[in-house]
Amino acid sequence: MTTAARAPKTGEPASVVVGAAALSFADVVAVARHNAPVTLDPASLSGVAATRTIIDALAADTEPHYGISTGFGALATTFITPDRRAQLQASLVRSHAAGSGPEVEREVVRALMLLRLSTLMTGRTGVRPTTAETYAAVLNAQITPVVHEYGSLGCSGDLAPLAHCALVAMGEGQARDAAGTLLGGGEALQAAGITPVVLAEKEGLALINGTDGMLGMLVLALDDLARLLTTADIAAAMSVEALLGTDAVFAADLQQLRPQLGQAASAANLRRLLHGSALLASHAGPEDTSVQDAYSLRCAPQVHGAARDTADHAALVAGRELASAIDNPVVTVDGRVMSNGNFHGAPLGYVLDFLAIASADVASMSERRTDRHLDASRNKGLPPFLAHEVGVDSGLMIAQYTAAGIVSELKRLAVPASVDSIPSSAMQEDHVSMGWHAARKLRRSLDGLGRVLAIEIMTAARSLDLRAPLTPAVATGAVRDLVRTVAAGPGHDRFLAPEIEGVVALVASGAVLDSAAGDLA
Repeated sequence: MTTAARAPKTGEPASVVVGAAALSFADVVAVARHNAPVTLDPASLSGVAATRTIIDALAADTEPHYGISTGFGALATTFITPDRRAQLQASLVRSHAAGSGPEVEREVVRALMLLRLSTLMTGRTGVRPTTAETYAAVLNAQITPVVHEYGSLGCSGDLAPLAHCALVAMGEGQARDAAGTLLGGGEALQAAGITPVVLAEKEGLALINGTDGMLGMLVLALDDLARLLTTADIAAAMSVEALLGTDAVFAADLQQLRPQLGQAASAANLRRLLHGSALLASHAGPEDTSVQDAYSLRCAPQVHGAARDTADHAALVAGRELASAIDNPVVTVDGRVMSNGNFHGAPLGYVLDFLAIASADVASMSERRTDRHLDASRNKGLPPFLAHEVGVDSGLMIAQYTAAGIVSELKRLAVPASVDSIPSSAMQEDHVSMGWHAARKLRRSLDGLGRVLAIEIMTAARSLDLRAPLTPAVATGAVRDLVRTVAAGPGHDRFLAPEIEGVVALVASGAVLDSAAGDLA
């Protein structure tokens, strides 16, 4: 998968240089999730200054120029005199900072601000260098503007979320400092020694007109999927082993008959994870009467692989967007200031929706494997619900309910947001992407996927214990041992929720992935 790598576990994250060149996925993750500082490329900053001279010249022109000497959106034909333009830019940001609902996660806001800064540093937006420097200073001070759940339609940029960030750069609005304390924007800047920016012509528009929110969430989702889809292979391997399945169907020559890249990678993972399993060897001879395993075991590479291919396609789209300069109007390389439609979030909205579909399907297959562990008619000799004393104990019965409830939610979240459009701005913006909403529901979907996989891993670990004295493969056995650090083995019923959350944390941190070791894709 072409996705962001996890940050090193030790040491301070290296500084990320922001300039005219595109940021990498790893750069975005480092700043958003690991507080890596940003440094502005001096040559690119000089390019920003050079482009600003074009805006200054147009500001002095008696002819109206959109975003420089006019109003915005449906008010684009209204000429604004020079003495009112600073107020025009500030009013734009204040009026567009109209979000509502819960606060958006810190990492999302940091990604959003970094990506807007990256576009500013392309020299295509016409802002002054000091404005870019202010954004870098806010990021480095770990000040996080308060951005709300609702407000973006994913067209004309993520307007409200970006406006809340710009408002803090102006010394207004609300923000949280590095410790998470809620402060006024001006108070937060003052405490960090940052001078609020006073916006000049076009700058307010340049700060709010981008796809940065949905792109930031897409990059973070790809980072999550790099972990979760390999974790899904680990969970499937544990289930195949504990349910006395076969690894013969994962053979490389069988996979080559259908040369799908993701499928091949997933099958290779399963082969590596199951290598040397005494459990598989115990029933691999001609005395095994099983003809073929259920689809949730046998077809794991096909489903997990399709999700991998979907993630790779999404990564291709995200990489192109990282190399983009999204603004309207934009300053072209030859110095023209041109209106355009590059702020439309359709490319991102589509792939965000695709990923929610893939996430729901991988989780659905995982839940089916979990259910198979608990059904005495299908689990090949294990006790019903893996209970210690059947009848007195319920075992993991309700853990499967939890997984099923999450999967049902994920199916609802798989309904595309990008097929919807509600016209706005007096019908000037008559088709919008809803890409922000696609990104928000994907984040919830990936959280659910991690929880469903954790429940399968916890269940499979108990099944592996119940197969003793037969032993699992080295990799799957290591995962089982890791699970035992947060969830006890078979025994009488006990308070289960803390154990589930413990395994969820192991999945989320990447500990499950690390414990399996080996060369996994």
